[in-house]
Amino acid sequence: MNEAELQKRLELLRSEHRDLDAAIVALSEAGQEKGFTDQLQIARLKKRKLRLKDQIAIIEDTLLPDIIA
Repeated sequence: MNEAELQKRLELLRSEHRDLDAAIVALSEAGQEKGFTDQLQIARLKKRKLRLKDQIAIIEDTLLPDIIA
């Protein structure tokens, strides 16, 4: 992948990460109102969010390699 494709992929992953964060909050709040939370669904969303975070870090490292001075 070239740099432009990596930047586009990075933005998509960040957007999905934010969306998952909002979904987790909404699911937690909805569960509190109803008196129960779907812990399994929340755990799955959090796991997906962590995978996205790892993918984001990999792409960021590719775009901004460490420079030893």
